[in-house]
Amino acid sequence: MADDDDDTGNAETAPKAHEIHKVIREEGEAQLERHSGAVAWSGLAAGLSMGFSFVAMALLQAGLPDAPWRHLVGGFGYTLGFLIVILGRQQLFTESTLTPVLPVLAGPSLDKLPSLFRFWAVVLATNLIGTWLFAWAICHEWLFKPEVWKSLNTIAEEAVQDSFWPMAIKAVLAGWLIALMVWLLPSAGSAKMLIIMTLTYVVAIGHFSHSIAGSVEAAFAVFTGEHGVADYVTRFLVPTVLGNTVGGVALVAMLNHAPLATEA
Repeated sequence: MADDDDDTGNAETAPKAHEIHKVIREEGEAQLERHSGAVAWSGLAAGLSMGFSFVAMALLQAGLPDAPWRHLVGGFGYTLGFLIVILGRQQLFTESTLTPVLPVLAGPSLDKLPSLFRFWAVVLATNLIGTWLFAWAICHEWLFKPEVWKSLNTIAEEAVQDSFWPMAIKAVLAGWLIALMVWLLPSAGSAKMLIIMTLTYVVAIGHFSHSIAGSVEAAFAVFTGEHGVADYVTRFLVPTVLGNTVGGVALVAMLNHAPLATEA
């Protein structure tokens, strides 16, 4: 009898896939209806907050020996910005490759596409503005101890080191993981923080390319003179935005939506 009760309890507390789909779709519809000004402020806050992933990684790595496992510990710092943004309900571009896409996929027509593109444009633009403001604020060597400054520069250099297609493919993986995280959170309960940290930690140690978190690092490299704006745009921004979008939309929104379309 105890086993039956446990099974019933689990069935009641764990939402089914189509219920998760409905929750995310309704949240997406609400996002598409938000005023652009509110979306912009939230997007700016998210861009600024993501800067703490960069700083936290540098602080951790600066206190570690130059060992093969150094990035495995430093990767925990990368999760900080995502925790702030997601738990603080700020608007992040890679999250928006899933949530507001579901209403478009679920609708009988494509009349919501203009709202989706407007939403994406506002979120991406304000996210990037926030990352550049944060990078400018910390690009002064006198702010940090020498070992921290060295770590900041090393991480920033790594953000722009790949050529176009390796960067884009790793961005697909990052977009996939972040969108999967959004899919998992409605059923996570008290494990939300663990899911956020686990998936974003994998993004960090895999050196997968995230368009917003990485933008702080790449912009920092521009401000310190290690790279030019052209490098930022062609070697970082274009491939990461493309890859993150493909990872979120094609590999998660469509694959998770298609099996449930008749139930949504």
